[in-house]
Parts: sequence; structure tokens; C-alpha cells
Amino acid sequence: MKLSRLLALTVTFMLCGAALHAEILIGQTVGVTGAVAATVKEADTGAMLYIDAVNAKGGVNGEKIKILTLDDKFDTKLTALNARKLIEQDGVLALFMTRGTPHTEGIIPMLDQHGVPLIAPSTGAMVLRRPVQRHIFNVRATYQREAEKAIAHLASIGITRIAVIHVDDTFGSDGLQGVQNGLATAKIKAVALEKFDRSKPDFSAIAPIVAKADPQAIIIIGSGTAVVSGVKAVKAAGSGAQLVTLSNNASSGFVKLLGDQARGVIVSQVLPQTFRYGLVKEATQLANAHNIKDMSPAMLEGFASAKVLVEALRRSGPKPTRERLQAALEGMQKFDLGGLEISYSPTDHGGLDFADLSIISVDGKFRR
Repeated sequence: MKLSRLLALTVTFMLCGAALHAEILIGQTVGVTGAVAATVKEADTGAMLYIDAVNAKGGVNGEKIKILTLDDKFDTKLTALNARKLIEQDGVLALFMTRGTPHTEGIIPMLDQHGVPLIAPSTGAMVLRRPVQRHIFNVRATYQREAEKAIAHLASIGITRIAVIHVDDTFGSDGLQGVQNGLATAKIKAVALEKFDRSKPDFSAIAPIVAKADPQAIIIIGSGTAVVSGVKAVKAAGSGAQLVTLSNNASSGFVKLLGDQARGVIVSQVLPQTFRYGLVKEATQLANAHNIKDMSPAMLEGFASAKVLVEALRRSGPKPTRERLQAALEGMQKFDLGGLEISYSPTDHGGLDFADLSIISVDGKFRR
């Protein structure tokens, strides 16, 4: 065989091999460890259920999706460092499912600088929606929508003495605004309003003050282990109030952390939980096929987020670029997730508006 032909064949085999192993690299910085680790694990499990199924069928446009996840320990400084590495060194096409309002808010300048879309941040903060953040595409509803729904429910059953405990950061302020909107609509005022430090949550002084106000319900706006500590503290202080928290804590891991204090806690939801929705049925069936018997709300949010990511990649065509992915997302109209439609445009990256409530049952499940 002539040398030139041998070289040509070698190059061909190399190109074929590269094609067989082509992949789309997506970055994620999230608290794999730390205060939100339990919920993060479930959300990522849900996302990978869908992505693995897509990859098993050949991927998107002949390329498999790879999620490169870096642990930021729910620390805003690490989030920024991780995002910079993923974007500038690893060259990811997009970022996916960050968690934390101040964490996500802090990397917006980096997204804009490099033209990197961030798909499905696991936060319902209004600051990521209004004004429109050009490179952020939300999937879930807002915290304010959830909080307003919770207040409306409490008022509808005659609860008028409501206390609020919130984390002292942009997430807490955002959730508090939703609570205040709901209280104004119901024409009632909070009987107590307290805040706690995100990095060093301490309820030793807060809990007795709130309990003394004798609320019928207490809304705790915070994340993971901090909310668990808050629930236990107010109960230990003698309060028998109905406890309410937001969907960022809607995971089986959160229930396990609460232990025997979990029963009866109300947790708002941003996705449905019934088989009447094709999304729930599809996710549950795929979970069961992988011997996962409990499709938690956090898993479902991850699953729905992955569906949006995959659809955007599909619409971007072969060998997608950041620019083509951005255009594909902004052109996505009435994409059916399975009973819920999501649409984006250059002036609207808001995502879904679905909000509901659930209560943790005696068996540790989220029930309507």
C-alpha cells in the first residue's frame, strides 16, 4: 500500500473515531456538598435520567451530551470560580442547572461577556427574569408566585396570624416580596418577621421571638439544612404553628433531614405531581426502569430542565455553537414538556408559571 493512501486511510479512521465519540459539553456549578446537597443530588438524578436516555439513542444530532459538574459547596465565591473555569478553560457550550439566587446572580456578567446561555437555573428569583437577563433561560416558576400561592391557601382556610423567617440574601428578599404581596392581597399583616445569616444560620434567638408571637403558620424561606434547623428550633421553642417552605426544599433528602419533624410541613411545588400530566408519567416510568421508586419533585424539576436543554440542542443543529443555541432558545415557542408548554422570545425568558402546594405525609411523601 502506498504511503499516501495509508495516510489517507489513517486520517479517515481518526475522523470516524472522533465522530463516534463526538460530544456536546455542558457545564454545571452546583452544591454537590454543603447545605443543598440532598436536593442537588435528586435534581441531577432526574436530569441524567433523561439525558442518559437520549444518549443511549445516539444523542442529539449524532453527538452525545456530557455534563461536566463542579462542586461549589453552595458558596458564591466558588460558584464564580467554577463558572469561569467551565467557560474559559473547559469551553462548555452552555451552563445548566445552577442553584442559588446570589450564586447565579453573581455569574451574569460572565455569561454576558462570553455569550454563554444558562439553561434552567434552580432558582425562582425575579432578578433572573425582570429585566430579562439575555443569557438566562428559566424553566421553573418564580418564588414570588409560590409564596403568593401559599399565603392565599393559608388565608382561605382562616389562618390570619402568619410569621415569616427568611435568609438574609437576595433569595430571601425575593421570597419575602412574594409573601408580602400575598399578605397585602389577603389584607393581613405578619405577626413576626425575622431573618438569619445564610453562611451561619442561628435560630437560637429567632425561634423564641417567633413562638412568642403565637402564629398559626410560619413561612421559612431558606435552603436545605438551614430550614431544617429552623423548623426544629421553632418547634423546640413551643410553637405548634403550621410550617411552610418553598420548592427549593422539595426533595426526599430534605424530608429525611427533617426526620420525625417532617410530617405536616407544607412545601410549595413548581411542577405537577399527577399522572394526568405526560411529563410526570414519562419521568416516573423511566425512573422505575432504573429501579428508582420515588420520583421526588426535585427529580422531576431536573427531568423537565433536561428536556428543555435537549430540545434547544436539537434545534441548534449539528456542531452547535453558543450563538446558535442562544437563537434556538429564543425561538422556542410552545414546546410541550408533557402537559405544560414553555415558550421563550428575545423579550421573555421567564419559563413556566405553574405553582401548587403539597404537604409531607406520614410516610414522608409529598401529597397534594
